[in-house]
Amino acid sequence: MNLNKIQRVKLEFDKKMKWNKFHASNVLVHLLEELGEIGRYINFEEGYKKKGSGNNPNINKSELKREFAQVLTLLLQLANHYQIDLEKAFEAELKITKKRFKKELKNRKFSIGGEI
Repeated sequence: MNLNKIQRVKLEFDKKMKWNKFHASNVLVHLLEELGEIGRYINFEEGYKKKGSGNNPNINKSELKREFAQVLTLLLQLANHYQIDLEKAFEAELKITKKRFKKELKNRKFSIGGEI
């Protein structure tokens, strides 16, 4: 599925569930909560936090995949709320970024899914 299709599927699902009625501020707080779960995993994985002394990662690699998926679905929900086409927004932002870092890109030879 491309990003446009994913965004449309999410919008239809949210309409069926009536989740499109939630306030954007509530969805944003939920998104931040899920990002915090990813942050917790990273803090333990990198050793910034150690298990014990009241700290517990309480997340494993398979749950981490779900956290990333939850972040994506909530981001899609916010974008849909504001009628933002994420694929077009990404393409526009990538164009700006390429222009900003033109000099750095010229000195590097790599490609991700096509020309960068």
